[in-house]
Amino acid sequence: MDLKKLKTQYLEHLEIEKDRSQKTIENYDHYLARFLDWAKVSSPAGITDELVRSYRLHLNRFSDVKGKSLKKITQNYHVIALRNFLKFIAKRDIKTLSAEKVELGKREDRQIDFLEMEEVQRLFEAAGGMDPKSLRDKAIIELLFSSGLRVSELVNLNRDQVNLKTGEFSVRGKGGKVRVVFISDQAKSALERYIEKRMDVDPALFARIGIKHLEKKNKADNLRITPRTVQRIVKYYALKAGIVKDVHPHTLRHSFATDLIQNGADIRSVQEMLGHSSVTTTQIYTHVTNKQLKEVHKAFHGKRRK
Repeated sequence: MDLKKLKTQYLEHLEIEKDRSQKTIENYDHYLARFLDWAKVSSPAGITDELVRSYRLHLNRFSDVKGKSLKKITQNYHVIALRNFLKFIAKRDIKTLSAEKVELGKREDRQIDFLEMEEVQRLFEAAGGMDPKSLRDKAIIELLFSSGLRVSELVNLNRDQVNLKTGEFSVRGKGGKVRVVFISDQAKSALERYIEKRMDVDPALFARIGIKHLEKKNKADNLRITPRTVQRIVKYYALKAGIVKDVHPHTLRHSFATDLIQNGADIRSVQEMLGHSSVTTTQIYTHVTNKQLKEVHKAFHGKRRK
C-alpha cells in the first residue's frame, strides 16, 4: 500500500481509536510528512535501517532559512512519530522495518525556567487594577500559579466547571486524562472578583473583553480567549513587573511545581497535580530544587581555603 495513504489512515487511527488531541495529530502529520518528503519512498518495504540512519543524520544537520537547527528533543519527536507509524503498519501485517530497530537518540537534560517567589509576587502586583480586563488578567495569573494548569487546559475551562466554594475542580488534560486541580485562597478571591464584573453570558471562564466582542457575541461568536492571548497577558505583566526572564504561561506551571517541591511536597503528589503520566517527567523539578545537595555543598566545600 502507498505510504501516503497509510499515513492518512494512521492519523485517522490517532483521532478515532487513540483519541489524541488535534494538536498531537497536527504534529505527527508534520513529522511524518517531513520524513516522506525527504525519503522519496512510496512503499513500506522501502523503509530500511540504512534509510532511517540517513534520515537521522539529515535531522541532526538540518537548519532552516534562518540557520536554526533542530533541538535533540525535537529530533526525537520526529523519530518517535516514525517509530509509532511503523508499529501501526506492522499491526496491519504489511512488511516494513521493525519499529524496535529504531532507537531514540540521547536526550538533553531539560532546562527548567521558573520564577522565585519574590518574582511571582511582583507579577501578581503588576496585574493590579479593578477594571474588568485587569481583574481577568489577575485571575488568569493567580490560577496558573495556584493550579499548575497547562494553558490549553486553562482556556478550555467553563464557569460552571470551577467550584469556588470547595476550591477544587476536575480538568481533562493530555491524552484525555482527568485530574483534580486545587486553587489557593488568593486565586479563589481573584476569580470571584473577576466573575462579579462579567457582563456577558458566555460559558467560558475566561472571555475576551470589550464592546466589539460583545457585538460579536450577538452574532453567535463565542468569547473564549485563546492560548495566544494568555501568552501575551503573561508576557505583558512580566515586563511590567521588571522580570528579565522570558516568561510564558508554562513558566508559571514550572514555578508551581518547583514551589511545591521546595516546600517539601513528595514527587508522586506533584506528579498527580501536574497530570504527568510518568514520574520520570516530574523528576526534572528535583534537579533544581534539591536542598540536600545545597546543604552538603555548603557544609563540606572549601573548608581548607584560607
